[in-house]
Amino acid sequence: MLIARSGLPLMLALGVALLLSSTLSSAAATDKGVLIVANKGEHTLGVIDPVAGKQVAAIDEEGITGHELIASPDGKLAYVPIYGNSGVGKPGTDGQNMVVIDLTTHKIAGNLDFGKGVRPHCPLFGPRDGMLYVTTEINQTVSVIDPKTLKIVGTIPTGQPESHMLALSHDGKRGYTANVGPGTVSVLDMEARKTITIIPISHETQRIAVSNDDKMVFTSDQTAPQLAVIDTATNKVKTWVPLPGTGYGTAPTKDGKWLVVAVPKVNQVAVVDLHAMKVVHTIDVPKAPQEVLIAPDGRRAYVSCDASHKVAAINTSSWKLEKLIDAGRGVDGLAWAAPASKSGHQSAGR
Repeated sequence: MLIARSGLPLMLALGVALLLSSTLSSAAATDKGVLIVANKGEHTLGVIDPVAGKQVAAIDEEGITGHELIASPDGKLAYVPIYGNSGVGKPGTDGQNMVVIDLTTHKIAGNLDFGKGVRPHCPLFGPRDGMLYVTTEINQTVSVIDPKTLKIVGTIPTGQPESHMLALSHDGKRGYTANVGPGTVSVLDMEARKTITIIPISHETQRIAVSNDDKMVFTSDQTAPQLAVIDTATNKVKTWVPLPGTGYGTAPTKDGKWLVVAVPKVNQVAVVDLHAMKVVHTIDVPKAPQEVLIAPDGRRAYVSCDASHKVAAINTSSWKLEKLIDAGRGVDGLAWAAPASKSGHQSAGR
């Protein structure tokens, strides 16, 4: 019998080596981060292992509902604004706080009280200043929060009601809010903390994203199956992209070539060629796709499917549905939690 230098039979040693290699590979992949999701229907923050393709934890938000979330740059904490029990512009409770969840202990570690009902919704970290920016709809503002002290240190007026979602330029100088009911986009000077202009889009618009080069902003018209493409140099709509249905969440791929668009009414994800400005791929997904998040390595697009309790993982090379991941009821907001040295930390829920 052949014996390895370790004293183990050679075939056994090879088997152990292969098993160890596989285990280390899986651990390395997991170390790159986890996907965190807002399960609106059950008031939990879900933690998804993207390697195993399953939800490994559901952290109780103590009976309150967060729609969106963001991870801290070090991947240790999640910030969840508590919106309330309604949809944007609809009757219901007005959330007035934001909880902080420790992603290691799976417990609530902090709470910020806005002092009154403001329907806080979309949180994003400033790419340079480290501040946490949260849309506060009822106040028609974006609140500026110090994440270390959980204190509100400023506000930025949007000049419009229902400022639901926020997107930031990559240098952190500009902000863009999708104002749902008015059907507008507010352009914000994040440093001077003021409104620059308000761009009319439609009677109603939803979700928002910025291109990788910061030259374009995208938002979905809710009255027609089309995507508005805003030129950030002129702050005007420069073109419209026809969609297979009314669009919703969007996210550009890491190479800047494609925009991935959730299309809830037809249960599809559309892929827009940003050079040709047209849809070139559609992928069938479970019912009610909402939000899109591109993985830090750019290889997959994750799409929350609200009514289906699923997150769809789409391969961004083949544009095929790779797997479906079980999540909680009403899964909506998506974010990546990982050390800043290994990935970015912005939410895809733009």
